[in-house]
Amino acid sequence: MGSHPHDRDLPMPVTAAGREGLEALLRAPRRSVIALDFDGTLAEIVPDPDQARAHPGAVPALSALAPEVASVAVITGRPAGVAVRYGGFAGVPGLEHLVVLGHYGAERWDAVTGIVHAPAEHPGVAAVRAELPGFLESIGAWRGTWIEEKGRALAVHTRRAADPAAAFAALREPLAELAARHGLMVEPGRAVLELRPPGMDKGVALTEFLAETDAEAVLYAGDDLGDLAAYSAVEKRRADGLPGLLLCSGSAEVPELAARADLVLPGPAAIATFLSALATAIRA
Repeated sequence: MGSHPHDRDLPMPVTAAGREGLEALLRAPRRSVIALDFDGTLAEIVPDPDQARAHPGAVPALSALAPEVASVAVITGRPAGVAVRYGGFAGVPGLEHLVVLGHYGAERWDAVTGIVHAPAEHPGVAAVRAELPGFLESIGAWRGTWIEEKGRALAVHTRRAADPAAAFAALREPLAELAARHGLMVEPGRAVLELRPPGMDKGVALTEFLAETDAEAVLYAGDDLGDLAAYSAVEKRRADGLPGLLLCSGSAEVPELAARADLVLPGPAAIATFLSALATAIRA
């Protein structure tokens, strides 16, 4: 790259496709989309998801970057309103056109209106909500696991179990059967299994957003198995000629993501630093 004096502040992607994606972002930022996961990417993973908050450097970095690009979207499994609140995204100068796609795109919050748009709840979610506590008790999996209410989905966490990995493995098949019975699917994550309606994933949300914005380049950053669908969407668009850059907010817990990333960064602090450096490079 070299045409920008601040390029040296940007870590270089290790893949040719990633370097092409970064070059395209720097060359045509106003036609580029920045899309980011929330938990583990903009916010540190914490034992209690209700305590997750955006890294202190994330919002300043986004508010510096957003005015320089076509659009910034946060794509998360959380309800859109919760992500806005935990991220501290509302009313921030520079983020006037931020979009939060919650529940994998089923909900949408636009900073310009401050309103969440959402469809009706899938009936299977209500059925599983009623059945799940007794179900976990009946299979002897209640101790150390807990349920997170996500509005349009439910998540069973094993991080507090005596052996989180063993609890996760033991629950995968029973929860998949429960989900299937009610027309839902199970999405595995980092010590969590999420039961949600089919057809909701970050790849679908990102693909639709890229079409809506008529993007000519895209950056996507994520940290978990749920981000693989968005990675696949970027890879498909790259095959069609749209440059893209895939960042992994590094974790040894999800080697599948790191293996497909163009650049692995060690967590939300490093992601925020990268986004800030990208804004500086674009302005230069």
